[in-house]
Amino acid sequence: MNKALLGLLMVAPLFADRDMDERNKWMSESAVTLREITNAGDRGIPEHLIRRAECVGVIPNLKRAGFIVGAKYGKGVLTCRTQGGWSAPAIMRIEGGSIGLQIGAGETDVVLLVMNESGKNRLMHDKFTVGGDASVMAGPVGRSTQAETDATMRAEILAYSRSRGLFGGVSLEGATLRPDNDDDAKIYGRPVTVEEILHGHVTPPPAASGLYSELNRFPYEGH
Repeated sequence: MNKALLGLLMVAPLFADRDMDERNKWMSESAVTLREITNAGDRGIPEHLIRRAECVGVIPNLKRAGFIVGAKYGKGVLTCRTQGGWSAPAIMRIEGGSIGLQIGAGETDVVLLVMNESGKNRLMHDKFTVGGDASVMAGPVGRSTQAETDATMRAEILAYSRSRGLFGGVSLEGATLRPDNDDDAKIYGRPVTVEEILHGHVTPPPAASGLYSELNRFPYEGH
């Protein structure tokens, strides 16, 4: 056998394992991010909002960079409630930019609460624009319901962020959110649609167990 070909055959599994480790890392980091943000006490996401959420998305380490033109991009996981519990996670990609004076760079953890069926249905699209195709607003912080307004209750998605220890609601106006079909296919061993995943028709991977442990702390309360 050609030595070059033999070398490629030996190296290919290593790259495959590395890719899978990277995808598993998004799930484990999402679990850690969710735990830290929900344990933030009066500075955290109101628990009753998580209990009412139809889906939860976590994008750890969303990257922000730029001078004059600010950009944002990152990957994370999204899971929705089903009759049998939480769905398998779908890998989601968030991308977008904003024009303005933005100096510096950093990383931000983002949590999205999808609050109703309308917002959940948006996720089934190949791509949607935050603030354009979907009603998204910065979520209220703390344990009190006083921060909730009519706008909060009507929002399809509530968004939160944490950067350098600071936590609060965040505007993602103009960003796009879409499923990463290539990564989903590699995780689940076959091409799958985001509808299959979020409707509970795909077996969850073992790497998602930590994420489920955090989510199961907040049983569904409905609307």
